[in-house]
Amino acid sequence: MRVLFIGDIVGSPGRQIVRERLADIVAQRKIDLVIANGENSAAGFGITPRIAEELLNTDIQVLTGGNHSWDKKEILEFMPHEPRLLRPANFPEGSPGSGLYVAEAKNGVKFAVLNLQGRIFLPAIDDPFKKADTELARIPGDVALVFVDMHAETTSEKIALGWYLDGRVTVVVGTHTHVATADEQVLPAGTAFITDVGMTGPHSGVIGMDRVAIIKRFLDGLPTRFEVASADVQMNTVLVETDDQGPRNAAGRLRAKSIERLRFRLD
Repeated sequence: MRVLFIGDIVGSPGRQIVRERLADIVAQRKIDLVIANGENSAAGFGITPRIAEELLNTDIQVLTGGNHSWDKKEILEFMPHEPRLLRPANFPEGSPGSGLYVAEAKNGVKFAVLNLQGRIFLPAIDDPFKKADTELARIPGDVALVFVDMHAETTSEKIALGWYLDGRVTVVVGTHTHVATADEQVLPAGTAFITDVGMTGPHSGVIGMDRVAIIKRFLDGLPTRFEVASADVQMNTVLVETDDQGPRNAAGRLRAKSIERLRFRLD
């Protein structure tokens, strides 16, 4: 099984490269399942119902979120009615929507996607490690692949979760920093891991935003409006291939055989 994860989609440039490039990538690389982080897809902050529907009408089957999931107030009523749009599972009890989605990929394999958020340098929410335990216990035994998006600020917290879940899930990817790391690996018990997938959007600025306003903010410390940059549009992704013929991991899920960073540019 071949799973493609698309790093944080930022603004209209990020959405444009998904629309223009994803279908060909899926066909050429024989992708069975596409997951993407969409929490920055609305002008860099949050996601709207219209944008969620736009992205889910591409080859993306599940959208994950993070600390910007609620930035657009209209998403609050929409999210409970669209199970393919996730927010971190460890948000406080009663938050709209869900952090876990279970379905079938287009090749018929049952999968689950779990969205978590870190707590270091981010708002104080529930423990992602303990929440992972709780949510994994809810996943039916016939689910073959479990994919985790850990949306977190620090490398240490994401790496720790990768090791904590090694042998219990198929994949753990980190999101949020918008800067891809070069530590992709398959951990000893069969879990594919990368600390951060990076960003899908304009790389001519500062983590997706126009660099002039960002630099000004660093120089004078005054509030300023950030706008999404426009040039050097890239799609940063990882492609994970599972070992369908080998033994399952300790939790009975598919082990990862490989994880590869792939970067595409808008022509």
